[in-house]
Amino acid sequence: MSQASDLTAAQLSTESTSFDTVDDLIEGLDGQGYLVDDDLAVVVHLATLLDRPLLLEGPAGVGKTELAKSLAAAAGRELIRLQCYEGLDESRALYEWDYARQLLHVQMLRDRIGSELAEAPTLAEASAALARADVGVYTESFLVARPLLAAITTSTPAVLLVDEIDRADEAMEAVMLEVLAERQVTVPELGTFTARSAPWVILTSNDTRELSPALKRRCLHFQVDYPDTDRERRIVSVRAPEVESGVIADVVDLARRLRELPLRKSPSIAEVIDAARAASYLGASQRVSARDHDSPAVDHTLLSLLVKFGTDLDTARTMLNSDRRSEDSDRSGSGTPISADGSSPRGSVTATAFGSGRARTAARR
Repeated sequence: MSQASDLTAAQLSTESTSFDTVDDLIEGLDGQGYLVDDDLAVVVHLATLLDRPLLLEGPAGVGKTELAKSLAAAAGRELIRLQCYEGLDESRALYEWDYARQLLHVQMLRDRIGSELAEAPTLAEASAALARADVGVYTESFLVARPLLAAITTSTPAVLLVDEIDRADEAMEAVMLEVLAERQVTVPELGTFTARSAPWVILTSNDTRELSPALKRRCLHFQVDYPDTDRERRIVSVRAPEVESGVIADVVDLARRLRELPLRKSPSIAEVIDAARAASYLGASQRVSARDHDSPAVDHTLLSLLVKFGTDLDTARTMLNSDRRSEDSDRSGSGTPISADGSSPRGSVTATAFGSGRARTAARR
């Protein structure tokens, strides 16, 4: 949850800030625990300066949604999120009428309306009189603002996150164009609402389908990929500071090897963080004895945090078993070398996850 969502409207209006330089943006995101790539930081900064929507495309789990949350928190802006899904329609994205309150309002006016229409000699005249009467049903007080309209009508600076837009139908893309291009929403019964405080707009896509050229034309674009090894280690260190650097290095290395396999879903950064914490916990709690460090059960426990589909798990286990056979072969020969940070260049899941522990044990001997 973004920290900005916990701020009051008064705080948001006084504490919201812009970023004068790319370095200011990087520093602000770093303060929220988000380590941004330099190239991405430049594009985000340009999006805020040019007041253009930013479209982030890339595989699930690379930090696209988290970037929007961290940006809102760093700038002191309210985060307004539209989670897209198949079947999303205008009433869920833009606005809808509070029909229950409208009906109650009409029922309260029923007696008065009845007495005023009683003098009409014909049904046609009664209908015309009713049309002339302003019963106040279609007013802003009965309008329920959904995320797109809420981002336009809010008086406080906001970040509008349109998450996983590729899951929505193409028709919804057309609905969003007015918001993205003109920063406005048209309600036929009331007119056009123009942005009171232009929101920063971030759209994310997991590349499940091709987005329309009309949508892309209105956005700055950046293709987000998994971070390199060094930055992913630093990310895990920031999010899980209690985990030893050797364990982090091993788990990150394992995740990168898994991402090279033909999996339906590669390990996300959040899953790598969970796996690092789990590896640290299993080692620190001493629930796994030294002779169990090569147990397939422990291997599969860590794999369950990184691999989420049965077919992927079979593929990962095949790699795991191949690594274990290679490790056994090395042990029967000259042994498996352990690097300074405790990671091994080749080994099973547990060989990497607990490599630092074995290195320290070997050193004591």
